[in-house]
Amino acid sequence: MARAGFSMHRMKLRAFDLSERSAAYGRRSLRKRVGRLRSRLWFLVQCAVTAGLAWWLAQVVVGHPLPFFAPVAAIIVLGVSYGQRVRRAVEVAIGVAVGVFIGDVFVVLFGTGVWQIIVVCLVAMAVATLIDTGTLVTIQAGVQAIIVTTLLPQPDQALDRWVDAAVGCGLALLVTILLPAAPLAKPRVMSARVLEDVAATLTAARQALGAGDQQAADAVLDQARAGEANLAELDEATSEGMAVVRYSVFFRHGSMPAVQAYAELAEPLDRLTRNLRVLARRVAVAVWRGERVPDAYRELIGDVAHVTTFMAGEMWDRRLPTAARSRLVAVAERSSTLPITDDLSAVVILAQLRSMVTDLLMLTGLSAGEARELVPDMEL
Repeated sequence: MARAGFSMHRMKLRAFDLSERSAAYGRRSLRKRVGRLRSRLWFLVQCAVTAGLAWWLAQVVVGHPLPFFAPVAAIIVLGVSYGQRVRRAVEVAIGVAVGVFIGDVFVVLFGTGVWQIIVVCLVAMAVATLIDTGTLVTIQAGVQAIIVTTLLPQPDQALDRWVDAAVGCGLALLVTILLPAAPLAKPRVMSARVLEDVAATLTAARQALGAGDQQAADAVLDQARAGEANLAELDEATSEGMAVVRYSVFFRHGSMPAVQAYAELAEPLDRLTRNLRVLARRVAVAVWRGERVPDAYRELIGDVAHVTTFMAGEMWDRRLPTAARSRLVAVAERSSTLPITDDLSAVVILAQLRSMVTDLLMLTGLSAGEARELVPDMEL
């Protein structure tokens, strides 16, 4: 009886633990979804407003009663330009315009049917290939030509639909350049968020090691892996920011150096997060195996987290974190005097921290060689 009662109690505990984990996962998933919505809210508003304006321009200014292709073309162009270079938007605009034009001409001359679809798709994609080598141009030309030929085969409209598509594409390109989906400030904001995530993960790692909490250590590893999403968004924002300042007369002068400076942070930030993930794995292993990580190592984790938080604050204040260089050098010097233990996890944690300090030094404007020179060798 006692054993059965004990087993039942254990099953209840497991069920409770599973429900708690499920609830925690649900909360994290909701926060992630809300964060994704917030990050793309400007893009969604941009698409909606541009589609409405494209319809209005084609209907009121151009005089077409049902300018279906104007808002459709606008959203297609804006959609592919989100997080991409302006060149991608130009490719799509060319493809849409070519496809609708050829489809319109073909419907007027030959009508619609099986063989017409085959020929119009081939001709549209061939012409698009002659115009541009981009795959997007070719695909969009074929798709739009088929839509015109099959779904809206109205020869009496002649080239009205091509005009509508041209209006939508032109307006979308104008909006992409003047009001980019990723504003010029976004690379800086995303860099600051990456650093904040790194600092928070380091702080959580230090606490998990101090408490010997295996569940907390596993959460640290999950937190380190989740940081990849911000890096991907940073790459997208940087690419679009560079394209905007390259093509736009409004942003070209004065903005290029700042955007270029933040674009150069992508590589050291990527290295930083990779080293963080290795550190997080070793923290989880150390806690699971009960390996001893010296207090001095945990203090070093806190020091690196503190400097990283300071660097994130500098970026939020619209400054590159050059002021953190002296602090990082002091942390690097302290790390070189720490004794090396016999526990593998502790040694790996120390090595990763020193690598992260090198990555952070690169974020202050140093080259990889210059940063490595400021991290002294270990005193054996």
